Amino acid sequence: LRAVPPDVHSPTENYLLWMWNNRLYVYSAAALLLGFCFLLQVTRRKVSPALDSGLKVQKAAKNSSDEDADVHVSGVKIFYGSQTGTAKGFASELSQEVQALGIPAEVIDMKDFDPDDRLADECVSKSVCVFLVATYTDGRPTQNAEWFCKWLEEASTDFRYGNSFLKGLRYAVFGLGNSVYVGHYNTVGTNVDKWLWMLSARRVLSRGEGDGNVVKSRHGSVQADFRAWKVRFLSRLRALARGEKKSCSGNCKSGASCKNRKKHGAPEEEEHGSEVTENTREVELIESSSEEEESGWPDEKTSRSVVDVEDLGNIMNSVKKAKGVKGEQGGQMVKLSKHNGVMKTEDEEERREMITPALREALTKQGYKLIGSHSGVKLCRWTKSMLRGRGGCYKHTFYGIESHRCMETTPSLACANKCVFCWRHHTNPVGTEWRWKMDPAEKILQDSLEKHQNMIRQFRGVPGVKPERYEEGLAAKHCALSLVGEPIMYPEINTFLRLLHSHRISSFLVTNAQFPEEIRNLVPVTQLYVSVDASTKDSLKKIDRPLFKDFWPRFLDCLRALGEKKQRTVYRLTLVKAWNVEELQAYAELIALGQPDFIEVKGVTYCGESSASSLTMANVPWHQEVVAFVQQLADMLPHYQIACEHEHSNCLLIAHRKFKVNGEWRTWIDYDRFQDLVQAHEDSGGQQTFSALDYTAKTPSWALFGSNEQGFDPADTRFQRRNKTKDISGC
Repeated sequence: LRAVPPDVHSPTENYLLWMWNNRLYVYSAAALLLGFCFLLQVTRRKVSPALDSGLKVQKAAKNSSDEDADVHVSGVKIFYGSQTGTAKGFASELSQEVQALGIPAEVIDMKDFDPDDRLADECVSKSVCVFLVATYTDGRPTQNAEWFCKWLEEASTDFRYGNSFLKGLRYAVFGLGNSVYVGHYNTVGTNVDKWLWMLSARRVLSRGEGDGNVVKSRHGSVQADFRAWKVRFLSRLRALARGEKKSCSGNCKSGASCKNRKKHGAPEEEEHGSEVTENTREVELIESSSEEEESGWPDEKTSRSVVDVEDLGNIMNSVKKAKGVKGEQGGQMVKLSKHNGVMKTEDEEERREMITPALREALTKQGYKLIGSHSGVKLCRWTKSMLRGRGGCYKHTFYGIESHRCMETTPSLACANKCVFCWRHHTNPVGTEWRWKMDPAEKILQDSLEKHQNMIRQFRGVPGVKPERYEEGLAAKHCALSLVGEPIMYPEINTFLRLLHSHRISSFLVTNAQFPEEIRNLVPVTQLYVSVDASTKDSLKKIDRPLFKDFWPRFLDCLRALGEKKQRTVYRLTLVKAWNVEELQAYAELIALGQPDFIEVKGVTYCGESSASSLTMANVPWHQEVVAFVQQLADMLPHYQIACEHEHSNCLLIAHRKFKVNGEWRTWIDYDRFQDLVQAHEDSGGQQTFSALDYTAKTPSWALFGSNEQGFDPADTRFQRRNKTKDISGC
């Protein structure tokens, strides 16, 4: 065998042998590699935070741009509850203003909206809901808002909904009411605000209140109140649309700068560019409370806030400075003027005018000629009719007035009732006392005669107008104080009546039986009327809708006061079918209470559809129905008998039997004799009195009940209107 040489090895063995011989270099290379890797890893760790920070900045910037693009207010939904159309008009006005800001707006009638199915959707829709709600009779909602308010009230206390049912809903409420209704002024607006808050909806603006009582309205009228609230709402809406949170409340500590001014945006005063002095700002902080305080229902955060006892003295001092103190100046409240800071008593403050610009526009459209700040005159349709020889009104038939010489006017457009059959559709103001500016009686009469004469002059040369009656009509001989409102409310009514009589103008004054003392203090009137629209407390409340809480005692006292009068007195009954025609015995008892000389019974006149009244043509009785009612009533009155009839006016006259002398009715008036008697009464200082029987005149046969003429004067020509719109004006 041949031996193998020792230096001959396999490739693997040679590689391993080389590694072993050069192991020092291999270890050094490995250590160097590990060190390099470690260094790289450390370097990467130092760079990563900077990269992450950069990414976060980019992400934040992106989120910020996305947020700027978010829509904070998707739209405004305006719900209205209206009876006379005022709230509906406000809703339309607000809608236009909102759309002018570039924000969608929708006006919704509450009767067409189902809150059970749809209201919760507004919690996530990013919309703002505005509720314009009016308060109707007895503090109830209007007819179109009844179901909405009923559902809201029940949901606010229903555990099945829960107190967070409307969480996320943003809302604002403006209520329409009249402060003369003391017991329930703006109750619907207050309740809607409360119920929404109870369901966790979020108020974006304090509740606004519009007052139809121009005396106590903060801005002079319900329209002005709404406009002031609307400005605040639109300013708040702009802030919400920009994504701003609730603006600074202005309650920063004295002497400190508001740190939240930039964060929350400038106050509304600065947004509108107005400069507010320290004095006026202090007054505003007191009179215009915060959103939660003004609404009466605090938010969750403010309900937990407290006032430090040490600050209570400063707060009370501010209140005294802003509100004024009650001094000893005749027990009157001394107030601080917001305009110049001058102290003055309430009686010295300038009273507001009864006729607001909106009221002036509405009455002017209806044909009124307005006089001064609270009076008016209008041409009666019977005046126009008699100028043409087409017959006179029922006063011509019953009492012998010359309708073409009769001036229909009132020294007070205000009234204490809101009767369902009011032919003026409640455009006139309401009130329970005189709190307005007052014009002198001389000016009222002078302007009334002048404006009435100007209206008569417009008939000169008109086809059909009789020249002799036109000339007579230029000189008014009678005055019907029954145009609208409550003339007896005018503080100088006695002066006005004396002026009428000094011009030898007869006076026919109508009162709604709510002012008994004024009736007792009234000077002699040619004929004094009291409206007896119902014979029971419930029906009177339903028909007349009086403002006084004690309306029924006042009503009865007025009838007693009427019975104390010596001159001619009249009960004026207006029959409303299905409402007050079944109360014969009650009417008989009221007649026995006041013992009037005459009782006029007239079917109600339908003056067209009115959102303020549910009266329809179905409530107008036929003339035969009025006759039947009068016959039954007369049978229950031993001292009365049916005397006259005016079929054209759907009216009959029941007279006391003392006016039937020797078998002849004497319901007409000797107007010259009355003027002589009232002049003698005035000259004697009231010592020389006279009675209703002292100035009577014989009633013509054509005016008597049962005559063939049915009360139409045969000296005139009956005119039948065909295809003409019915003229409903007149007394």
